Amino acid sequence: MKRTKMDSTEAIYNGLKDAEIDFVVSVPCVNLSKLLEMVDEDEEIMHIPVTREEEGIGICAGAYMGGRKPAILMQNSGLGNSINALKSLMELYKFPLVIIISHRGTEGETICGQIPMGESTPRLLNAMDFHFFEPTNSETAYEDVKNAWKLSVEEGKPVSVLLEIKYW
Repeated sequence: MKRTKMDSTEAIYNGLKDAEIDFVVSVPCVNLSKLLEMVDEDEEIMHIPVTREEEGIGICAGAYMGGRKPAILMQNSGLGNSINALKSLMELYKFPLVIIISHRGTEGETICGQIPMGESTPRLLNAMDFHFFEPTNSETAYEDVKNAWKLSVEEGKPVSVLLEIKYW
């Protein structure tokens, strides 16, 4: 579906909707706060807030086995928390999953503690042999989210969309 110009958050939300994602797990993040509100208000999407990313990965696996199309929204610091669950659960059993990642520690970051993980995030995804998209504007983000689901289903493993600070 062709859409008119979208803001950065609408692009991600509309990409999720058009990919028919109907189950979203989230961990709080200031950059994702508007998206979390949109998902939470959508009656067609079951939204489950969690306190730990690896907990969310397990819930997404169960949702997929129950016929849902899952995504998880997290900050990149949570990627480190969830590596084992992503590899030994999602990839091992070929469960698709879209991971929307607020990529902190990139250009424009004001918190120095975010920078080391920010620099490591793409390398970690590459080391895990997980594809990821890095959209720079709302038009590419919309397409990247839709394509992330398709690729995740084809490969039977998680695919991420990294949203750097400058994206917002």
